[in-house]
Amino acid sequence: MLKFLVINGPNLNMLGVREPAVYGSETLEDLYEMLQKKAGELSVSVDFVQSNGEGEIIDAIHNSRGVYNGIIMNPGAYTHYSYAIADALLSVDVPCIEVHMSNIHKREEFRHKSVTAANCAGQIVGFGMKGYLMALEAFCNE
Repeated sequence: MLKFLVINGPNLNMLGVREPAVYGSETLEDLYEMLQKKAGELSVSVDFVQSNGEGEIIDAIHNSRGVYNGIIMNPGAYTHYSYAIADALLSVDVPCIEVHMSNIHKREEFRHKSVTAANCAGQIVGFGMKGYLMALEAFCNE
């Protein structure tokens, strides 16, 4: 059975509360339930990590080696400046799809650049929580 790891970075634990006009009213738990349901339909398994700390995200990436077939990651603000997370992606042979609920290219200038995307198989932005489902389906349709 294919196994995937979903990593959510800083402030994503505040979904449903944080800027609902940008991120919607659904919670992180809603996202996990949605992904578990889709995983069941696709006959794959999905595990979840959410951390507000860069080191924990790096550890999750390192620990994915030999365990997961792919990573779906929303690094949050680390997207724009964490070369450490970018390097962690290079240190494992696990493909990653970067996901952002909002279209980072239509937001504040500092959000336009992702230092992690270049080390990912692809990037999905602007589709809300559906972006995570799209990433899971992309991995399963390879």
